[in-house]
Amino acid sequence: MIDDSKPIFMQIAELIENGIVDGSMPEESQVPSTNEFAAFHRINPATAAKGVNVLVDSGILYKRRGIGMFVATGARAHVVARRTEEFFEQYVRPLTAEARKLGISAQQLNSMIERGVDLAPDAGTDKERSAAL
Repeated sequence: MIDDSKPIFMQIAELIENGIVDGSMPEESQVPSTNEFAAFHRINPATAAKGVNVLVDSGILYKRRGIGMFVATGARAHVVARRTEEFFEQYVRPLTAEARKLGISAQQLNSMIERGVDLAPDAGTDKERSAAL
């Protein structure tokens, strides 16, 4: 689950965000503790805490003193909106720029995307993937 593609603390933050987006960590629910993340993923607790704190700093999680970390109200909408914009910038802009260079029309591009969706392998739901937490 943890890999070398990006910093581990960012992967922890993404795992939590994935749970928020897919509903396995609903708003106002408690998230696993940094020690639980550290033990499960065999990482330093400080690294897990850094990932959690990224989400606290952005208002996705909040701390109830002596109890733990919880998903903030509105967190799902916030994460979905941010990720949607990131998706647009990372994938859609370059895709449409390349399509324009190749003379692919919007209609042709839509057709290709629909074909790609139809061929996409079913990798399981986000809920199933984040159930490993």
